Parts: sequence; C-alpha cells; structure tokens
Amino acid sequence: MVTLFEKSRGPGGRLASKRVDSIPGGGNAVDIGAQFFTLRNPRFRALIDRWAGRESYTEWPGRLRYQLARGDWEDFHQATRYVGVPRMTAISRGLSVHLTVHSRVRVGRLVRSEPGWRVMDAAGGEHGVFDAVVLAMPPAQSRELLVASGCTELAGMLAADVAAMDPCWALAVYFQRPLGLACDGFQSRLAALQWAGNDTSKPGREGPGEWWVLHGHPGWSRSHSDDTEDTVAEALLADFRTMSGVDRVPDRMFAHRWLYARSSVRDGPGHYWSADDRLAVIGDWLTGGRVEGAFNSAASLFDQWVADSVIVSGPGL
Repeated sequence: MVTLFEKSRGPGGRLASKRVDSIPGGGNAVDIGAQFFTLRNPRFRALIDRWAGRESYTEWPGRLRYQLARGDWEDFHQATRYVGVPRMTAISRGLSVHLTVHSRVRVGRLVRSEPGWRVMDAAGGEHGVFDAVVLAMPPAQSRELLVASGCTELAGMLAADVAAMDPCWALAVYFQRPLGLACDGFQSRLAALQWAGNDTSKPGREGPGEWWVLHGHPGWSRSHSDDTEDTVAEALLADFRTMSGVDRVPDRMFAHRWLYARSSVRDGPGHYWSADDRLAVIGDWLTGGRVEGAFNSAASLFDQWVADSVIVSGPGL
C-alpha cells in the first residue's frame, strides 16, 4: 500500500493549474506549470491509461513556433503533444485516486523506527511507520528533509542537483477579446520572456476570451527572483507585446514564482536509492526535466527494486 503526503491542497507538482473561477466565460483554471507533455515511453502511456484513465488527457495540436538567433521564426519540430483535460492536474488527481493521500501535510523529518521510518510533520505530529520512503520533491527540499532526519550521506549526494536548479516566473494574463495570433505558443529570445502559450487553445478550455501563460527565461528569473509581482509582470508583458505585436492591456492577470522550476543538467542518474536506509529520491530533475522525466525517474527506481529483489512485481510500470 502506498501513502502520499502532499504539502499542497492536492497533488500536481509540475502539472500545476490555478483556479480562476472568478473570470466570467474564461474557463475555470489555467495551466501555470508544464504547458504540455510527451508520451515517448510506452510504459508512461500504459500507466496513465490504466490508473488515470484515457479521458484524463488528449492531444494538443497547438501551432507552436520558436525564434532563431537571427530573429526569424520556425515551427516546433513535428511531435505529438498532450495536455490534461480539462486541466493538467486531471492526470495527477486521477492517479492519486488509487492512493491514500494526506494533503496539506508538510513532512518535517523522518525518524528511524523498526521496521522502517516514522513520518513526522513540521508541527511534530506523527503520521505512522512505513517500510520505505520515497522523496518526490525538488532537490533543495529533499536535502533539507534528509538533513533534518540525520541522513547526511544521501543529503550530500544532492549538492550538485540543488545548485543546478533554476527558478521561473510565470505570468497568466486574460484578454476578454481574443488576440487573433497566428500561433498558439512561441519561444522567444528576448531578455525576460522565454515562453508564451495560449492556454485557451487547449482542448477543454474553450471560452470567449483567451488566457495566455508567460514563462520567464531561467537566467532572468534567477536574477529577478526577489522582484515584486508588478515588476515581473511589466517586464514579461513588454516582451510579449514585442513578440506578438499586440499592444493591449490584459483584463486580468496574476503571477507565480516557481523557486525550483527546471534543472540545467540534461542527463542525471535517474534516482538515488539507499538500500540500507530504504530511502529513495526521485524527480524529473534527475532525468533531464519535463513531465515524462518524472515518470522515467520513478521507473528507474522501480527497475532497480526489481533487480535487487526489493519487490517481485508491480502493476503499471
């Protein structure tokens, strides 16, 4: 049996959506994290189909473009891209139905206890004893928890991963009248803006207006990590206007800062596993990032468990 402890209201992580019920006619959520995902690994598709359901996602035939160094534009490479329906969190919530989930619980430390670990929250409350613990969180948070739990050797292995993580400022903007752009998403080479995507163009999010999600460049987001939301919004909107050619003031907008958005390491070890302690660390940042990378990280741990006879079988992976 698997028990999930989630510090937020519900599971999602990189599959993050923000509810915007107060916006009339503009959908009820906006994807502020990952904008789409791939299904190159057939095991990943099989897992989602079986446990979240085929109805939890669909293809997004978005018209995506990127800017070359010399300034002109090209289409994204040919690929099938998917999104959760009606929002990205539909997948993580569908998967979590089959688990025991404790939301709004911030785990503060782990205490060794035969035959495994006692899970303690940040306020000192105890949540049971478990045979093994898998940490699926950004490296800085994983290291903090491991240090608090006296697991200094495993914590020390995360130093390079912590240093490699970049933040990302995200800005969601709503226009009551569609902008009429010739693409649904683009990557720019301007100083602040890296990505702009028309969230309303995704299946299940249709409405009379348009939500656009803007993501800042990693380097720019790092150097402006402590800026106010108004300052960030001004910079990202200025680049968006330059790229789109549309000089209109959004009818609504909100910003969100991801402190641990993406890793600069493109080829990591997949996972960390201490057989003696029965402790593991997984995450997309250990396999080059992206949504599918999170699955590949977990699958690499599962495969090691099978090889080491920690478990003998398991469905879905």
